[in-house]
Amino acid sequence: MSADKKKDLLGEADRLREEGKPEEARKRLLALTAAYPGDAEVACRTAWIHDALGLESEAVPYYERALAHPELAREDRRGSLLGLGSTYRVLGRYGQAVETLRRGVEEFPDDGALRTFLAMALFNTGEHDEAMRLLLELTASTSQDPHVQQYRRAIEHYAKDLHEIV
Repeated sequence: MSADKKKDLLGEADRLREEGKPEEARKRLLALTAAYPGDAEVACRTAWIHDALGLESEAVPYYERALAHPELAREDRRGSLLGLGSTYRVLGRYGQAVETLRRGVEEFPDDGALRTFLAMALFNTGEHDEAMRLLLELTASTSQDPHVQQYRRAIEHYAKDLHEIV
């Protein structure tokens, strides 16, 4: 199968997903996976469609395959780290979720979604202080609420140590 044919089939799968036909998109992507078993982009899209259909266990190997390829596009890598970390968390694989999401936050430190999902996974592993710190820092830095912004410095200060007393 040519690169143009692959691109056309990926486009068709995207169109089907956008039209609310995820199961048909999944069939197209599984066929593409059979034709391109080592293709990072195909693996990434196949993982996403499985996740969208609530087939988290089936999504994991596709995410892992996509992330194993250095040629995975930057945005696909970001999305795959988030998707895999979130999927591990939903499956109760909390340690793997934390590890994957930490890697995502290291690679994409400005991504608030990665930090949010990391906070959830940290909560699941009992690391409540770090989870709360991440969420408070994110709230202080991204909230448009004028009342939050009024107390931004205090929120950022207390985020470092919620146990601090005077």
